[in-house]
Amino acid sequence: MNSQKFVEAIQEAVISSTITVMRQILEKPPGRSPDKNLVALSEWYKSLGDQDKNKLLAIISKSVNSTVFGFFCVLDGERVIENGRNKGDLKLYFEKGGESTLLNDPNNGGILHELLGSRQF
Repeated sequence: MNSQKFVEAIQEAVISSTITVMRQILEKPPGRSPDKNLVALSEWYKSLGDQDKNKLLAIISKSVNSTVFGFFCVLDGERVIENGRNKGDLKLYFEKGGESTLLNDPNNGGILHELLGSRQF
């Protein structure tokens, strides 16, 4: 797996699936006794017209994309998670079959937030 394939996998496994699940929850909260807050949100969502539902789903989509983009910025070292001058580096490796690939390697095209950003926004 390389950086591009990782970003594509995250886009499918995290971004797309989260957006789909949120839409499903709004349409029909899960469980025999769904959480009251989810039921209230679902009732509100169902009261919206199609245009407003689409706008809300667009907001959800942008929010999910922005969250993953921000997390990738942290992994890439673009956003700091430590105070002070002496900050550590985060390294994300994919290991398989005895091989190890650094996925967030800025010297090898692995700037994750840029790979995602060029696809999402």
